[in-house]
Amino acid sequence: MKTFPNSMRFGFIAINSWRKNCCYSHCERWMTTSKRVQDRSKKKRVHELEAATEKWKITSKIVFLIELLEQEPEIVIPVRSLSHYRKQISLPKPHRISDFLRKTPKLFELYKDRNGVLWCGLTQKAEVLMEEHKRVIEENEDKAAEYVTRLLMMSVDKRVQLDKIAHFRRDFGLPMDFRTHWVHKYPQLFRVVKPSLDDVEFLELVSWNSEWAITEIEKKNKMIVEGVTETEHTPGLLSLPFPLKFPANFKRVHSYYGEKINMFQERTYLSPYADAKGLKPGSLEFDKRAVAVMHELLSFTVEKRLVTDHLTHFRWELVMPQKLMRLLLKHCGIFYVSERGKRFSVFLTEAYEGSELIEKSPLFLWREKLLSLVGYRGRKKKFEADSDSDEEGGDGLRLLQSDSDEEDLNVELEQQDTLEYKDPLLEDDSEMDVRGIS
Repeated sequence: MKTFPNSMRFGFIAINSWRKNCCYSHCERWMTTSKRVQDRSKKKRVHELEAATEKWKITSKIVFLIELLEQEPEIVIPVRSLSHYRKQISLPKPHRISDFLRKTPKLFELYKDRNGVLWCGLTQKAEVLMEEHKRVIEENEDKAAEYVTRLLMMSVDKRVQLDKIAHFRRDFGLPMDFRTHWVHKYPQLFRVVKPSLDDVEFLELVSWNSEWAITEIEKKNKMIVEGVTETEHTPGLLSLPFPLKFPANFKRVHSYYGEKINMFQERTYLSPYADAKGLKPGSLEFDKRAVAVMHELLSFTVEKRLVTDHLTHFRWELVMPQKLMRLLLKHCGIFYVSERGKRFSVFLTEAYEGSELIEKSPLFLWREKLLSLVGYRGRKKKFEADSDSDEEGGDGLRLLQSDSDEEDLNVELEQQDTLEYKDPLLEDDSEMDVRGIS
């Protein structure tokens, strides 16, 4: 039985009065122009965050391969079998997985058996590092449980499909056994349910925690009402501004749009933990609450960054707009969208100073240690033709080998000039082309 307190009524009288006074008409709003995301994003590129994207793309590939090896009985796997996972590690042909592994000799070992089959295993350093990773995950799993609970508290029906939450496993610092074991460790917080016969599993909130219904912005601004304890806190209307951080080439943004930015910052909005069913999609209040939800979600993550298509999975549950990418790009002082790679990423800009995360969690520090063993520097790769094929079934392209066995894993970084800031945000109310994003 759910045990939600009466305070979850969220002060309906005050909120309903506010909703009736809200202007739901499509008045002049901040909108992007009808251009492709890729074209518009180049006009506000932040090279420091693009570099951060590249670094953590490499880390995610390495972590995926290590987790894959750990599931093998002998912690070894034929390199040929890894070819089935090219999509997961974004390593298309003609790049060879064997070459990718050779670039990280501190983590992966390659050897041939008597039949000439090339195998991959973990080095002793990698095994020690993964033991440390398990320890860090265990030490911080209570915090991860809080974030999962708060995600459920923000959802419309206080339940979310388990498969959707699984997309956030690494982002929230959840263990590999998230679905099979971890979700059952906190029965006082949530439980797995099957509301229908289609075998779709949901994670459902068991009890409401008022202390967790306080947004990260409220915590930073210490906005708990005097005389009201955190256990008595009821989410409702907020008027707190979002921290803004524009890159240096955005100096003219305030002179052009300072008034509209101030109007947005001063506008009252509904807490992500309050009932949002009465908000009209497309209204100013609806959009600002969506910004607050995305700000809260990004605050939960290890890197303060998420893949954007993971966010789109939660549009209905978290009452967010269909054109979510447009909203992210529109509020470029709060979020930064990186287009690097096949999947876009969104950063919480206030969390970064240059390419460095300001507040680093234990899990983030572990990822930095992992990256130091990869030897990432961001230099360009060079390829040369080779008529021979290797055991992986290659296609005649090899990476140039260095004299050192510990050659850095180098990734091509596209260095394009950042164009002067023009008006990609507020020119008109037309829709942008988001084909291929959602």
